[in-house]
Amino acid sequence: MIRYFETEKVFHLQTKNTSYILNILPSLHLGNLYYGAKVDEITDYKNLILKNNIEVGSQVIYEEKDKTFNLNTSFLELSTFGKGDFREPMCHFRLNDGSRLTDFKYKSHKILLEKPLLKGLPEVRTKDNETLIITMFDQVNNISIDLYYTVLINEDIIVRRAVIINNSGNDILIEKALSMNLDLNNKDYCLTTFDGAWIKERQLNTQTINPGIIKIDSKKGVSSSDHNPFIILHTNKTTEDSGDCFGFSLIYSGSFECIIERNPFSMIRVQMGINSFDFFWQLKPNEEFITPEVCLSYSNQGFNKLSQSIHNLINNHIIKPDYSGKERPVLFNNWEATMFDFNQRKLLKLAKKAKKLGIELFVLDDGWFGHRNDDTSSLGDWFVNKKKLPLGINKLAQKINDLGLDFGIWVEPEMINYDSLIYKEHPDWAIKHPNFKPSLGRNQLILDLSKEEVVDYLYDVLAKLFSENNIKYCKWDMNRNFSDLYTTGFDSLNQGKLIHSYYLGLYNLLERLTNNFPNILFESCASGGNRFDLGMLYYMPQIWTSDNTDAYSRYLIQSGTYFGYSQSVMGNHVSDIPSAQVIRKTPLETRFNLSAFGLLGYELDITKLTPFETKVIKKQIAYYKTHRKIFQFGDLYQLKNPFKTNALELVVMAKDKSKAILGTFQILQEPSMCYDVFKLPMLDKNKTYKITKREQFFNLDMFGHLIKHALPIRLNSKGLLFHLLKNRYLFKTEEDTVIVKGDILVNNGFIPKQRFIGTGYNESIRLMGDFGSRLYYIEEIKS
Repeated sequence: MIRYFETEKVFHLQTKNTSYILNILPSLHLGNLYYGAKVDEITDYKNLILKNNIEVGSQVIYEEKDKTFNLNTSFLELSTFGKGDFREPMCHFRLNDGSRLTDFKYKSHKILLEKPLLKGLPEVRTKDNETLIITMFDQVNNISIDLYYTVLINEDIIVRRAVIINNSGNDILIEKALSMNLDLNNKDYCLTTFDGAWIKERQLNTQTINPGIIKIDSKKGVSSSDHNPFIILHTNKTTEDSGDCFGFSLIYSGSFECIIERNPFSMIRVQMGINSFDFFWQLKPNEEFITPEVCLSYSNQGFNKLSQSIHNLINNHIIKPDYSGKERPVLFNNWEATMFDFNQRKLLKLAKKAKKLGIELFVLDDGWFGHRNDDTSSLGDWFVNKKKLPLGINKLAQKINDLGLDFGIWVEPEMINYDSLIYKEHPDWAIKHPNFKPSLGRNQLILDLSKEEVVDYLYDVLAKLFSENNIKYCKWDMNRNFSDLYTTGFDSLNQGKLIHSYYLGLYNLLERLTNNFPNILFESCASGGNRFDLGMLYYMPQIWTSDNTDAYSRYLIQSGTYFGYSQSVMGNHVSDIPSAQVIRKTPLETRFNLSAFGLLGYELDITKLTPFETKVIKKQIAYYKTHRKIFQFGDLYQLKNPFKTNALELVVMAKDKSKAILGTFQILQEPSMCYDVFKLPMLDKNKTYKITKREQFFNLDMFGHLIKHALPIRLNSKGLLFHLLKNRYLFKTEEDTVIVKGDILVNNGFIPKQRFIGTGYNESIRLMGDFGSRLYYIEEIKS
């Protein structure tokens, strides 16, 4: 709901649980009075206004008639440079006379019953939520900035964007155009960001906000694994289930920046949008520039409530409606099984085994096109490699379909190799400077998608691939960051447009492909999680979370990702051991248990599974299919995260609280740790629940020489019989089924079987071991 109170000059935006209150200042600048827990719309608004009764020392007074007012100590919604606000500006311009002085004041506003569509950019999808548009005008320079606020009532989200309009008769140069500015009172806030690198994405990092500027950004041309375009501002006492926190999520995939500034008066400024580094945009008379959208969220019930608001935003308003709530298939990807070394016979052998395991979708990864046998050639040549697949993609897909599997394929359309036919024909289509030898990443260059002819070429060649073959899934990869920025498509005054224009081209391409091929499930990938953002999710309803599939590494990666992204968009695969990324061994059951909290896949040579592994994986897939809906779309809670403790604890729960799944994941086995109590405050205390542990199995190899204490027969752990037995025998873990009243689970918790404590073992002992885990299915029992 959006209300305007003329007497007070106040705009009050309300969601189900939050209020966002703006006011028109006497100077006609736009101020922020409040953002937080919902307050009544007839609040005494004057008591939200700061008391200024005397001039603040060493400040620039905005107008002589009011010496108590200056912009530097005001809470503003739009900030520019030159009139006394010495904090970071939201927008910055170079004007026709060479100056950079602008001053935007309130001109008008309108309240719409729906959200106007965004041109050329991904956006929040909604038709029935109100939007406030406030026009701010610089009378001297004749420039307007429209500030958009859309209210998603049920999700507790405020969506912001800005539109800059050049009403003057001269060109202006935009040097900075962020999407939002929010000034808040400091309440000992901390900043949590999600940082990392390749195979180490979205690691939780919390820091105190000290005086000065914190800048989180990417200059890589992608949103990047270095810093995700999602941050949380929170008090130092906020926990998973209590305390204040604000979330900021950018719907954009290119270079971005997020600025958090604390000024000498302990005011906090938050800004987010396109990275202003190496960015400028020439705006001609009567042209407009539209910024990407930012989604703001607030919770006074801790991180879980904040995350659920963002998860609901993603599922209801970001991904394509056709995939909202649509269950995703269990897939097999051949990459770690074969790399580039495959032929049709080998692929069909993998497909036959996949079908026996219960897998539903077979994905052919890199190496099927051009003359590609390694990563040095053929990107851009999207026709089949007849030496590997002489009958072509169509016949291969048909044979896989005949087995009862859907067929998917890998592409990396944004890239090009020197050793490709398309580069020989169109060397000017690559991003590179004519006077420099270009630097490569993974032996490849980037196609210049700021050029319309490049976008059209890619559409045509991919549309042909998708039209001629029965493809149900497409993994869209992107394996390098930008360098050697230059395009022949722009003159010298407009080279700063390249990255943003590239993304306008990419978004145009994705819009056309996904609209014209709605039956293809697209999954975004960028060396794993190098472009994990809401912008890509607008077009592709899931993203490959990380190239790192080691279970312990995934504890951290998935935990960090869950803060800002729903498990329904996260690709998680079970791979072989030792992990190719960190050379670590983790239990097969844990690799599955963690992957189940998202979109399940398998990526290992399944033709070489032992009988033990085959039986266990069949049971895993059957269990996942039975509970797929709740694994993918249940409300997700983190009880413990592995950045702070020796464990990861997750719950996914149905909206009506009738069922849930608890996942407990240990890092290292600790001595003399006997008991656990898993408090489950999200359940209904008025219900009664049955809790059943998933049937899981050990490989006897876990016991080694201790096997004589676990089995009734004596075995030599170094002998042939033991070796044969460990690859076949399913050693069942403890059984655990209890019926518990909801108020006990809510107020005290679920108490599982006793842990192994360093001596003795029987069938009632919960033996976890390093990186051990359990799943518990929780269902309501009707009285």
